[in-house]
Amino acid sequence: MLNPPNVPCWRNFPLAAETVRAFGVPARVDNDANAAGLAEALWGSGAAYTNVFYATLGTGIGSGIVFDRRIYHGRTGSAAEGGHVTIDYNGPRCGCGKRGCIEALASGPAIALRAQAKLAAGVNSRGEPRILQLAGTLDQVRAEHVGQAFQEGDAVAREVLEETAHLLTVWLGNIVDLLEPDVIVVGGGMAELMSGFFPSISRSLPLWAINQRAGEIPLLMARYGADAGIAGAAALCRVPI
Repeated sequence: MLNPPNVPCWRNFPLAAETVRAFGVPARVDNDANAAGLAEALWGSGAAYTNVFYATLGTGIGSGIVFDRRIYHGRTGSAAEGGHVTIDYNGPRCGCGKRGCIEALASGPAIALRAQAKLAAGVNSRGEPRILQLAGTLDQVRAEHVGQAFQEGDAVAREVLEETAHLLTVWLGNIVDLLEPDVIVVGGGMAELMSGFFPSISRSLPLWAINQRAGEIPLLMARYGADAGIAGAAALCRVPI
């Protein structure tokens, strides 16, 4: 473990070796998105494709790159930190220290903050907005409240999620220009909520990629959902280093 932004207590910590020492069994450690991406490439929504880009949308945004059923780790093991690709250098400060990372703009907490800002400004407010009814108070608004309100037809929630979809489109346009994967697979806690925007994201991708065939790349929901970590762990044990 080198410098995980969301686990600040572990720096240069040999987690696999310590696990072997403590439990006396073989252990492998990898980024959760890498592992989940491998599971999707082996047995899930990416199984029919050679080169898979996996994105997980949730409390953070993670990614994994799988070429020919092998995780691409880069020189030091730190490749595929797609959630920390900056799309706005004047944007909010991310937990990693950079500004304008897609994680700081489109993760669950970022969705909640954008909804709070719109509600505080009174955007589209006629009576009490449904998001506030669900959350109780402005500071308690979470992404799940936005999602439920959206399902119930709330205008503020729709606006927040449409903006989120646009931000993800800009990000994925960069990913396509860099990697041009055979398929993009999306998992994580926010994936199902955002899946309704997948067609519009695909249609808009050529506007945000130099590759004018970007919209041809399938954008698919992950198979494993909440079990992605379990499936990813199994995939790590299945595939040789």
